[in-house]
Amino acid sequence: MSSIGKRGKPSRKVRLEDIAARCGVSMSTASRALAGEKGVRPEIRAQVTEMAKALNYNIPTSVSGQKIILAASSAAMIDYVRNQFTAQVLQGLHQRAETLGVEIVTQPISGAPGDIEGLRRALDDVSVAGFLFLTIDDESALSLSRDFGKPVVLVNSDDPLMRLSSVTPCNRSGARIGAEYLQSLGHERILFLMRRGRRTIERRFEGWRDAVAAKGAQDIDDLTVEVEDWLPELAAAAIEQRIARRGLDFTAVLTAGESLAVGAMMGVQKAGFSVPGDVSVMGMDDLPQAAFYNPPLSSIHVPMHEIGASALDLLLDAVNGNATPARRIELACHIVERQSTARA
Repeated sequence: MSSIGKRGKPSRKVRLEDIAARCGVSMSTASRALAGEKGVRPEIRAQVTEMAKALNYNIPTSVSGQKIILAASSAAMIDYVRNQFTAQVLQGLHQRAETLGVEIVTQPISGAPGDIEGLRRALDDVSVAGFLFLTIDDESALSLSRDFGKPVVLVNSDDPLMRLSSVTPCNRSGARIGAEYLQSLGHERILFLMRRGRRTIERRFEGWRDAVAAKGAQDIDDLTVEVEDWLPELAAAAIEQRIARRGLDFTAVLTAGESLAVGAMMGVQKAGFSVPGDVSVMGMDDLPQAAFYNPPLSSIHVPMHEIGASALDLLLDAVNGNATPARRIELACHIVERQSTARA
């Protein structure tokens, strides 16, 4: 708000997320309602508009015709080729951009200083409104971008120092509800299969650890299985080798990504056991192909489309002067039950 508070100090500006929260809708819905776009029920549009007026919200000016630079890391591009997580996020982003008339210009980035300098040159382009950094964790890239003169929002990553705004799934709570779902089926020995490295994946590990520790597990390290890459064949080999070495000392596997879940099922089956008869397997992401595996994969659904759309909304909110302080938006996940999980 721009009004003066009781002690004579200007009150905080009302942001789009404040309007959305008051009305119980997503930022994307609130944005579309205020922009007069199609696809919003009349009663919702009226509610959002009235709330914006009541809170003296400064409705953003049109961003049609402006450009957003999408800086995509090599990790994002590799993921784009291997599976559909990045593709789903980008689909949500591009659909939102098309609705708003905003152009998305993709620029690969490895984290090298030269790449950042290339992005800096876009600062002089008056048609560039801001930057989205997709799946970028490199601290050198983040530190150099913090003093950009235009807004930057991280997509599927976060700034540990909270100097940059970001949008991610709530990885920690998502993994925890997955582990707790398996516990509700009677599973006590639940492996966590992961590839370490990215902060988002570490949050998933922490969520699983929260759940198993709450049930009294003492051997966290023993229940953690790590692989060097996200390839299903590496996950299959890791599970098959563990069973060969130690026998079937677990009844469920929760994985940090869908491709590892596919590999875990392969490893269990190669070792002569069945899914879910002997071992339940649960993935995380709920990619479109999850329903077509054998057996169809139970998974933790990550709102991938909404990540892309919300990131653009957050960036445009900053473009219109509502960017202080930096915000970390985490979107809730939920369980999708299929045939790869059963009672212990």
